[in-house]
Amino acid sequence: MVLASIFTANLLVIGVVRGLIIALIAIGIVLVYRSSRVINFAVGDIGVPATALLAIMVGLHHWPYWLCFVAVLLVGALSGTVVELAVIRRLFRAPRVIVLVATIGVAELAQAVTRALPNYHTGQLITTFPTPIHGQWHLGGGVTITGAQVLALVAVPVTTIALWWLLGHTRFGEAVRASVANPDLARLTGISPKLVSTAVWTISGFLSALAVILIATDSTSADLVSIGPDTLLRGLVAALIAGMTSFPIAALASVGIGILDQVLTFNFTNQTGLVQFVLFVAVVVLVGRASRRAESADTAGFQFAPRVHGVSERLRAIWWVRRLPQLGAGAALLAAIVLPLLFSQPSQQFNFAMILAFAVCVVSVTVLTGWGGQLSLGQMAFAGIGALSAAAFVRGAAVDIGIGHVRILKGTLPAIPFGVAVLLGAVVACLLATIVGVGALRVRGLLLAASTLAFAIAAQAYIFGIPVLSLGLPTVQLPRGRLGPFDITVNNQGYYFATLIVLAIVLFLVGHLRKSGVGRTIIGVRENESAAQALTISPTKAKLTAFALAGFVAGLGGAILGGLVETIGYTERFFTVNDSLALVAMAVIGGLGSRVGAVIGALWVVGLPAFWPHNQTVPLLTSSIGLLIILLYIPGGFTQIGYFFRDAVLRFYEQRLPPLPPKATLEPPQSLVRAAAGGPVADESDRANEDGSVLRTIALDVTFAGLVAVHDVDFRAMPGEVVGLIGTNGAGKSTLLNAIGGFVAATGRVELCGRDVTKLEAHRRARLGLGRTFQAATLFPELTVREVVELALEARGPTSFWGTLLYLPTSTRSERRRHAEAAELIDFLGLGRYADRYVAELSTGTRRIVELAALLAAAPKVICLDEPTAGVAQRETEAFGPLITRVRAELDATLVIVEHDLPLIMSISDRVYALEAGSVIAEGLPEAIRSDPRVIASYLGTDERAIARSGAEVPRAPRGNVLTTD
Repeated sequence: MVLASIFTANLLVIGVVRGLIIALIAIGIVLVYRSSRVINFAVGDIGVPATALLAIMVGLHHWPYWLCFVAVLLVGALSGTVVELAVIRRLFRAPRVIVLVATIGVAELAQAVTRALPNYHTGQLITTFPTPIHGQWHLGGGVTITGAQVLALVAVPVTTIALWWLLGHTRFGEAVRASVANPDLARLTGISPKLVSTAVWTISGFLSALAVILIATDSTSADLVSIGPDTLLRGLVAALIAGMTSFPIAALASVGIGILDQVLTFNFTNQTGLVQFVLFVAVVVLVGRASRRAESADTAGFQFAPRVHGVSERLRAIWWVRRLPQLGAGAALLAAIVLPLLFSQPSQQFNFAMILAFAVCVVSVTVLTGWGGQLSLGQMAFAGIGALSAAAFVRGAAVDIGIGHVRILKGTLPAIPFGVAVLLGAVVACLLATIVGVGALRVRGLLLAASTLAFAIAAQAYIFGIPVLSLGLPTVQLPRGRLGPFDITVNNQGYYFATLIVLAIVLFLVGHLRKSGVGRTIIGVRENESAAQALTISPTKAKLTAFALAGFVAGLGGAILGGLVETIGYTERFFTVNDSLALVAMAVIGGLGSRVGAVIGALWVVGLPAFWPHNQTVPLLTSSIGLLIILLYIPGGFTQIGYFFRDAVLRFYEQRLPPLPPKATLEPPQSLVRAAAGGPVADESDRANEDGSVLRTIALDVTFAGLVAVHDVDFRAMPGEVVGLIGTNGAGKSTLLNAIGGFVAATGRVELCGRDVTKLEAHRRARLGLGRTFQAATLFPELTVREVVELALEARGPTSFWGTLLYLPTSTRSERRRHAEAAELIDFLGLGRYADRYVAELSTGTRRIVELAALLAAAPKVICLDEPTAGVAQRETEAFGPLITRVRAELDATLVIVEHDLPLIMSISDRVYALEAGSVIAEGLPEAIRSDPRVIASYLGTDERAIARSGAEVPRAPRGNVLTTD
């Protein structure tokens, strides 16, 4: 009897059918992700126009159903082809996060195309959708099968099996797998990754059309413009359960989700949104598992933030150039003050205040996505938490927290004034964002977007309805009060000016943080997490700072929006999933990562529809088409256009100024002398290990998926020594440095300056005096040379967040000193002409010198250099030997160098280790290593003619052709 109340046979049938339909969405997500590592958020909406076309052709014009059915499936497939050729191919080499944002624009564009179809949603199409199979069949036990369910029970399994066979047992499937695994190698074998991508998106369009047709047929309604975020969430959860790889598992998971949906809905009718909350929890767990399994799904740089080139030193000497940002901000502020005085109608002032409040919310995306590279699709959910929390503080919220009959906290908070409540609401949003950030520390990019989208859906459907936030009511009151000198109770003009002040303060403080070490560390971790750790930066701290700051700003903007409308319909306006997606569109259109872009984006997306509410073109420009045009043609947004004209004017003016003599100094800067004498942590880095070394490994082992990369390595470096690491490609040299630096998991023991650091994270080892450069020399592509050196100077004293935010004198002095020390180091290495150039714009040789500048700034006592001349021309390589030697002398440091240039490594090393297959085969002075038979055999093999041509002594094996390794 109890079981019957939980589960019925008919409930099972409905769940299976709806799960099968969701399976097509899940399979579409898996298909695109397997081929391009992109989560396609338009997987369902691409098929919406084709579905609407079927309704018109059959329901309105009464054309033959099956003929139209086949035709619209082909239309859906063609839609996928067009999307790939027009959008995805143009973004083929863009970061996958940006392609994901583009799919959001594609989804909105598909909805706009559907609305534009003539005769759609008229007459009987308002309430019915054509079906090819009519009638119902009663199977007994309370089970009833409809024609729509029969269609799904036949179509989905056949489609799933066909797709599984196509991708798993045909040459096309092999081509898809090859193009994903290694696109460059696939091209060499005659496979075109772009053609494969086109084919995959064509199939995805077909699946989308079929899925949406089945959804409309099952719901018997033509009122379908989008599949909705709930349906997308179900498909996404099923795809994550399948590990984004398996079609059969995705289909089975979809069926399970469909059954779970029916069971929860049937048995917990009073718990609105419970299904969405359960799915959100599932996404968090599944995303965490997926992130551990595949950390490098998207390693592309985040180049879509507009690059703001620095102003040269001689131009900064001109007062109007130096004050150009302040002049621009002053002009914008003056216009904002005058605007409500010219347009005095309350409705107009309401719209103006709404634009400003949304601009505050967009700043949160600027921080989290533009700076941190973490794409959040749920920022308006945090804004909603801020608004509802502020309302709770204003009315005096009743708190009742406990488990069962045990109460942990119960009582009523006193009513708080509006202004204080707004700040407290922002604090609550900040705390929640930090909690979400802790759960997302191992997640970035696409997977974070999936989890935050799930959070936004769960917040709208379930979390907002929690009694402590909303009293369980669909609307919540947030009455205004006086805010300082402004009477904002009923006066929209006063509220507008109060919002303007808040926005100005937020922009000012966020801009100040961006120019400080706080902003540099967040962007540094975004650009190159390993290199940031090597400079003592903690990725965890940087990411949580971004989450917390973005959450506070979003909560602040949300509380202001709530006070503006006073009656918060949290499920209908401002704080919905679509508003979160619109917030991302604002940031991208204005200029991702730019404070000015946040304001411009809000003006464009929120302002245009407010000013022209009845214009049919405006919604397209402010959402789908506008977003896609920006991504495809102006990736830096409108801000990029403004900076382009600014740079053109300044370049024209600078060309007419006399050239300045280059600045350079031969003597090391005083900051470098002080660092070499004391070091960033002199009490720790000046100690030695038991054997007198500063760096030692004991029985170090590193394995990857059962393959041994480093085996039983005993290594040591004495104070002031230069130790070379040589070996053929794949010998384990870089892996050994990674194990020493804490960048890969290893067993054994690593000792640094008298301490066992085996279990310490990479940034903590760097804090103890271990420096590191990397083979690729990518550094931080979207930071300037000056910012890279200033980032490295964090090793001497981290920037204080609160001290910087509050303009404390100690923090101000530290930032000025850091700027001066960076300038000294830049001049010392002759990098003055590149100081304000982005690292991505530099040659490999120049980036190598910037690496050395960062090392001098960090002043480590032990420096690991991984192929410092890789990618450098021979003439520049010859100059690196003296340069590396000078770095050693200036810092009084110990150097461990991996290098393939044997003449270079032999000329500068005091001792050399030779590795083969992850093990040390020889160790000693360079002369001894050069003539060691095992080293010669490792490099040249045992062919006597090759060894003779090398000029080395031919090693002789005692028996047969076996070479001894004793």
